[in-house]
Amino acid sequence: MLELKDVCFTIRKDGEDVNLVDLVSIKVPKGHFMAIVGPSGCGKTTLLKTIAGLNPESAGALFWEGRNLSQDGDFEPSEIGYVPQFSIAYDPLTVDESVEAATRLRVKCRDTEELDRRIDHVLEETGLAPISDRTVKVLSGGQKRRLGLAMELVSDPKILLCDEVTSGLDPRSEREIVRLLHDLSRKEGRIVLSVTHSLAHLELYDSILVLHEGRVAFHGPPERLTHYFSVKDTEEVYPRLAGQPSERWQASWNKHRESYYGMLEKNRERQIASGDHPPERPKSAEPEENSRQTRLPGFFSQFSTLLSRRWRIFFRDKGQVFLQLAILICFPLLVTLFSEKASGNIRSFSDTQQDNLIQEIQEQQSVRSDQAKVGSAVSGIIMFQVVLLALMGSNNSAREIAGERPIYEKEKFGGLRPMAYLLSKIAFLSCLVIAQSLWMAFFVDIFGSFRGDFIQHAVFLLLINASVTSICLAISALMRTAEQASLLSIYLVGFQLPLSGAVLALPEHIESFTRPFISAYWAWSGSVEALQIRVHGAVKSVIDTSLSNQDSCLFTLGIHISVALALAWIGTRRPQWE
Repeated sequence: MLELKDVCFTIRKDGEDVNLVDLVSIKVPKGHFMAIVGPSGCGKTTLLKTIAGLNPESAGALFWEGRNLSQDGDFEPSEIGYVPQFSIAYDPLTVDESVEAATRLRVKCRDTEELDRRIDHVLEETGLAPISDRTVKVLSGGQKRRLGLAMELVSDPKILLCDEVTSGLDPRSEREIVRLLHDLSRKEGRIVLSVTHSLAHLELYDSILVLHEGRVAFHGPPERLTHYFSVKDTEEVYPRLAGQPSERWQASWNKHRESYYGMLEKNRERQIASGDHPPERPKSAEPEENSRQTRLPGFFSQFSTLLSRRWRIFFRDKGQVFLQLAILICFPLLVTLFSEKASGNIRSFSDTQQDNLIQEIQEQQSVRSDQAKVGSAVSGIIMFQVVLLALMGSNNSAREIAGERPIYEKEKFGGLRPMAYLLSKIAFLSCLVIAQSLWMAFFVDIFGSFRGDFIQHAVFLLLINASVTSICLAISALMRTAEQASLLSIYLVGFQLPLSGAVLALPEHIESFTRPFISAYWAWSGSVEALQIRVHGAVKSVIDTSLSNQDSCLFTLGIHISVALALAWIGTRRPQWE
């Protein structure tokens, strides 16, 4: 049984405490199908999230099978399923692949035979078997709701929470989903709680919970709803609610509470007698195998599942594949367009003294002019490579976590380890970073030749890409939306060039403050230090910004990457439900 005793959820608004859930006390037996209804803003979803443990209760207590959840910890991931209103599947994947990934992330199966059996059972149970090979993006609204249910049922939860899963559906699809939820509540004593705006198909529910301003106005059999509110039709319930303050409705419910719970118990006995409702099975009769089947998979299993799924999604997203190929081809080509100026000879001053002073001055001016041209071109090309790779890094990861935040939060609620998730992202992005950076270095060297230690230059190109990719991954993990993460990442790359000092030297008091945070400066400075002595001198002759030694550059870029990944870890651990 699920029992709530005087549960409250309080937020601070305009300096005052506001109870979004106010002294809710209800009892829900096993094998029960309950609708949570009420006007918009009455606290339906808030109550559901409080039951799920997503909102920590401010007062009161929740009990599940005699266990005090407020003191002994929340539900185990395998005990509870939560189906949000939004889709929790990736569009490029098929129905079968989505359910398989959900199973691999939530259930430790002994072998592939058990995995296949569990997947097939869930697909049959939700009516998705005939369309298991269809991609998620072509599914109808009702089919996506069924898929959301299927992905929760893989762990065989004992309590299933559904948030507006019938919203936006046509009447036929809505009834099919409600009927499916009803049938699911009749299996293995499963409790199904469904938040809905609709007052249709109430006869399929075992009980109706009506909320008004966060308080219980009614909880009883659906056939007693109109009688309790003294209305002729269920559509008149909401206007009737608005006619009295929530305190009066709560007081009225408290007076009638025991009699209505008596009705619910009698209805339950009649259903058991008629065979519509299976009797509760004693705990001793539950197979020991069940607890073993619903254990969470190991860390490596979750990691490999996530990484495999990420690559599958990447290659099926034709737009993303095309964009990556276009970047790989076009960015190095842009650099080579300017490489000719950087390949010019750097003349040295003549050792023989000129008889004519004017000729000597002209020669010196000519030599300095050649040095300036080549030095400026070399410095500019290095910074151009650095900025382009910073742009690649931003494109790699700005939306990587924020763009799938709802799905990730849902999977984390189901038992996904944040570290397995973050490491799968790092592994995927590392492949992109290595391919982009080394291709940029080799392509430009082949068609333009780096005038120095090529290996050191390639290392710094790799580090600038890795640094910006890591920083943008941290931004993506900390931001709530993909739009916020993308905008901030664009600003980050946009300020790299002017604040690096490679074009114009900044005032010393500003430069000393900004330089430690500018990845582009350290990659540019390290690459310049790897140049041949004569080329290095030519670059130094045209820049006003001081350069740092290679060890400092390597150390600072390493710090950038480490701090960014630590922030990404913080962002992935922090709950950010919508």
